Amino acid sequence: MATTLFTQNIIACIWDFDKTLIPEYMQSPLFRRFGVDEATFWSETNSLVEHYRRRGYHLSSEIAYLNHLLTYVLAGKMPKLNNKVLRAAGAEIGLYPGLPEFFDAARGFATEREAYVKHEIQVEHYVVSTGLAEMIRGSRIAPHVDGIWGCEFIESPLQPGFLRQKELLIEAEAVIAQIGMVIDNTTKTRAIFEINKGTNKNPAIDVNGNIAPEDRRIPFQNMIYIADGPSDIPSFSVVKKGGGKAYGVYNPARSDEFAQNDRLRQAGRIDHYGPADYAIGSSTSQWLKLHIQAMCDRIVSDRESAVATRVARPPRHLNASPEEEAARKAKQPSAQQLMLGDPPGR
Repeated sequence: MATTLFTQNIIACIWDFDKTLIPEYMQSPLFRRFGVDEATFWSETNSLVEHYRRRGYHLSSEIAYLNHLLTYVLAGKMPKLNNKVLRAAGAEIGLYPGLPEFFDAARGFATEREAYVKHEIQVEHYVVSTGLAEMIRGSRIAPHVDGIWGCEFIESPLQPGFLRQKELLIEAEAVIAQIGMVIDNTTKTRAIFEINKGTNKNPAIDVNGNIAPEDRRIPFQNMIYIADGPSDIPSFSVVKKGGGKAYGVYNPARSDEFAQNDRLRQAGRIDHYGPADYAIGSSTSQWLKLHIQAMCDRIVSDRESAVATRVARPPRHLNASPEEEAARKAKQPSAQQLMLGDPPGR
């Protein structure tokens, strides 16, 4: 018997990280730990593409900062930097107001009404960031989310001939040496499709596979994408085009970020925007609750309509009303009419 892959009763809140959940760049605690001047690092990073172009190299701007971090490690500016240190530095990341408590509160929005519980509606949270996945895993956000996409480093790269070795050498102090994963503003959309199709929950599902909309784990109309700016336009577009919601946030202390979000809304890139304050009762938390529950209502309506249209009513005894019974008797011929052959009703 044919069946769908998923029940589609899950709502996904998909979050950017830097300037969305935190007020600074996540690497700031890392720079403080090693005494690296943050402004200098980013200034150098922003100049790399042009400087390498003059030398005849083509450098992808998306991996420039990752390469420059590795250069700092190689040059001894960040000695012994490994994934363990990255995760420890992640614990020092400061969060915007209301976090991480809002994540659990949002899950509760889908249990506030009996119909939501009846249909087992759930809210899941995902972080999709161009930052460092290990730092996010070390942050106070990590225990409250269902999945993290970010850039990753490899320690102690496998050496030539490793396939012929029976035992691999283990180094006591590994350091990051290669880029393992790159998430940029465009490949963020791949992560969204993985969430949409359920690849992150079932590895047997290829994100590039052709999957019917009704077979996808979380349809786009069940998604809310929350981010801070123009770099997230590809992700905003994917979610909005599929019927989901796009919400922009800004630092209340930054009038330029407010204006940036206003331009995005006027251009139709986002549905709404508000301050990066997730405390219960804030305008942002209220907007997210409103639209999470609107999605819950639609899921309930769709599922109950499906039952009504697909399940035939069983046969039952019909009891005529007194009026219907009187009309039926009036149409029946009397015994005299039957003997005389007169038609009824005369």
